[in-house]
Amino acid sequence: MTITPAGTEVAYTITYLEMTEAPAPAPALPEDVRLERCEQPPVWFFLSLYDAVGRMYEWVDKFNEAPEAVQAFVQHPDVVLYVAYRHGWPAGFFQLDWREPGVCDLAYFGLVPEAIGGGIGGTLLRSAIATGWSRDDVMKMTVNTCTLDHPRALDLYKRVGFQPVRTEDHTRVLIRDRDPSQFPA
Repeated sequence: MTITPAGTEVAYTITYLEMTEAPAPAPALPEDVRLERCEQPPVWFFLSLYDAVGRMYEWVDKFNEAPEAVQAFVQHPDVVLYVAYRHGWPAGFFQLDWREPGVCDLAYFGLVPEAIGGGIGGTLLRSAIATGWSRDDVMKMTVNTCTLDHPRALDLYKRVGFQPVRTEDHTRVLIRDRDPSQFPA
């Protein structure tokens, strides 16, 4: 594949998805995966996970926000962060946002590159969905992904029950060289 150098303006499409009924219960995570809810996580911890998962996919928006805004989001009582640990290190994470009444937004979900292909992505996503629906007032769960994310992200969300509801086309200037051939399989 061709490397797109930093500084290049690229087009991308955001797909917004939703789920209006709770799915079947989630299967258990593998025995060697520990899922832990973070209590009042420091901003640096959230940003380190965000960068570890999203670096290749141009996840940069949170780095461009004011530190106070990121802290208000990360430490809001209706926003929770869960980390999946495998072999003693973070293999992935998800963040749920219940700030909108009746809605749980899967704000962030992903695996670090070294964990992709290790058999936990689908199960971790189903755990995130089950956790999202765990509050009594949830009537809908939402998520979005874009064409800059891992090429299998959209299919994975659809496979677990999310339905696309709309798309938006955008452009952005890359801050890093982009080499899709380096994306984990």
